[in-house]
Amino acid sequence: MAFVLPEGLAPEVYPLAWLVGRWHGEGVVGYPGVEETAFTQDVVFDHDGGPYLSYTSTIRLVVAPDDAAALDGDGGPETGDVAVEDGPVWSTESGYWRVPPERPADLSADQFPVEVLLADPSGHVALYLGAVGNGRVDLASDLIARTATSAEISAGKRLYGLVNGELMWAHDLAAFGRPMQSYASARLARVEAADQAGA
Repeated sequence: MAFVLPEGLAPEVYPLAWLVGRWHGEGVVGYPGVEETAFTQDVVFDHDGGPYLSYTSTIRLVVAPDDAAALDGDGGPETGDVAVEDGPVWSTESGYWRVPPERPADLSADQFPVEVLLADPSGHVALYLGAVGNGRVDLASDLIARTATSAEISAGKRLYGLVNGELMWAHDLAAFGRPMQSYASARLARVEAADQAGA
């Protein structure tokens, strides 16, 4: 099936067009001092015709019901399936993705520069710079500003890729004086087409 550009999408962000839509899936978060935990995630890449994409993400921890509830449900131990449900919100973030007009000389012919501005309610604002091309986005933090009461995060890297129609991503962090290392990753499926995302 051929990819169709979202209606009204600004030409400046055509290299990011494959991201537009609603995505949902599961992943895992873990870091020194943070126990490895499964989560569900909802992501929306949308546009209003301007030369950028808007972005929102909500991650909720996955919780398993207590043993008694599992035994009472259809998915008890006898089936080998234990029901899980969304738990508390772990993190949210929102921002904008754009393709700047200036093209760095070190990019290959099939890549475009990308800038990502993100904010989260825990007190961080971040600017990521990188490249997009061939269904892959590589980002590295250029600046992370934080309030005095937020967690000490000094740098981050993110990788997004379209693999067999699914959005896979990974996020590495340098935080609390520790070196850059894996923080979270997920696999998301498109749940709403690009032309319906803003509806």
